[in-house]
Amino acid sequence: MTHEAPNKAQLKIQFENNKLEKRLCRQVGQAIGDFNMIEDGDKVMVCLSGGKDSYGLLDILLKLKARAPIHFDIIAVNLDQKQPGFPEHILPEYLTKLGVPFHIETQDTYSIVKRVIEDGKTTCGLCSRLRRGILYRVADELGATKIALGHHRDDMLETFLLNLFHAGKLKSMPPKLVSDDGKHMVIRPLAYVCEADMERYAAVHQFPIIPCNLCGSQDNLQRQAMKAMLNDWGKKHTGRIENMFAALNNVVPSHLLDGQLFDFKGLTVGTEVEHGDIAFDDDPCATDAATATDGAGKPLTTDYNTLSQKIHFV
Repeated sequence: MTHEAPNKAQLKIQFENNKLEKRLCRQVGQAIGDFNMIEDGDKVMVCLSGGKDSYGLLDILLKLKARAPIHFDIIAVNLDQKQPGFPEHILPEYLTKLGVPFHIETQDTYSIVKRVIEDGKTTCGLCSRLRRGILYRVADELGATKIALGHHRDDMLETFLLNLFHAGKLKSMPPKLVSDDGKHMVIRPLAYVCEADMERYAAVHQFPIIPCNLCGSQDNLQRQAMKAMLNDWGKKHTGRIENMFAALNNVVPSHLLDGQLFDFKGLTVGTEVEHGDIAFDDDPCATDAATATDGAGKPLTTDYNTLSQKIHFV
């Protein structure tokens, strides 16, 4: 049986798909290295919801595991919340075919949320609290040292805007955090990855996406408004999203108003302050994506390949 050689259009698609995979692996590898997310001997519990981001996270971590100079184990965990019509067979079949160790935890949080939260109200808060508690318990039972979530750069920016506009806080999703009891480490390896790339990656790999009927169907969520605003800015203003994300890595406490972070009361003449009155000379509008820097002062256009080689993850 003969196989036809790919034409130019097919070759171009293959080339772009390879570029996408390499970029995602570099970005995830860089985030892991920048924040020391995964260490030798770790057992990483990848929380798999059935959405594009968690599928992509698992796939990329498996690729990095195969080439990393350190050893770490991966186990995929899905929390079956007993949503009506949830296709219970999809994830076990997919993970079995993939050859990945996995655990399906069945807990009827759906009924609890529907009983407690009135129709039309946001369910995400209670749902996430219930889910978090269960996943912490499962991590203990499985001996997992890290809990990996599939939140990406856009999720972090949406959370930042939600806190800014609705909670009066400069706060986002951290790339790495310890639970309140100090027993669990949560990591977000997709911190540097944009949602558009994850959508493309999911389409290329044809992940068997499972929609969430509990929160995903609530079109009136404020998060959707933040997402729409970011998408609009991204289309109209080149580099704005990149600069916003760079700002989360480039905080100057002495030029904000939080007395907990900077001792304004104790500030006197003669005190040396980093950045000082240089701020008066800055023109923020002159900064664009080409000149923006990350938290380490490096340009956002830094060669990801060089960085990934330094952290030995790619």
